[in-house]
Amino acid sequence: MTDELLDQALVEEATKKSALVWVRGGGAPVPDRALWHVWFEGAVCLVGDGPGEQPLPGLVDGGEAMVTVRSKDKGGRLVSWAAKVVELAPGSPEWDAAVAELKGKRLNAPDGEAMPERWARECRVLRLEPTGELAALPDGSLAASPRPTSATTREPIPAGVHRLLFRGRKRR
Repeated sequence: MTDELLDQALVEEATKKSALVWVRGGGAPVPDRALWHVWFEGAVCLVGDGPGEQPLPGLVDGGEAMVTVRSKDKGGRLVSWAAKVVELAPGSPEWDAAVAELKGKRLNAPDGEAMPERWARECRVLRLEPTGELAALPDGSLAASPRPTSATTREPIPAGVHRLLFRGRKRR
């Protein structure tokens, strides 16, 4: 019983303090995805799958997910826990309460006060409720290859740029 309470406290405190969690939908052949969240009433609350919001691949109502929480100061894995995915219905009391919390944490929203209405029309709000099952910490590295992207590595600065940037400064 004491171990269960300690595990529950670890999940709650680590998740509250982490700005991002890594989530993988149960059975989905997609890699873990970093998602912003809020911890509210004993679960992770997420908003996504709409224009301008984070994608939530593999997270389906009634399904399972694995949530990995990283350390805020070192960035390493603290705990991984299993969760049940619950999609909240727009306009329900649970949805309203979760959206009130999410709205306060959403940065750089394009529509400000109209955000909850847009979320109700175009997005999904999910709760990831801990099942009490913790995953064992791995022995080796779980580093994965980066996802394909159109971004490129920065090329060397052309030789003349340095002179243009610093020509007005005199050396002492």
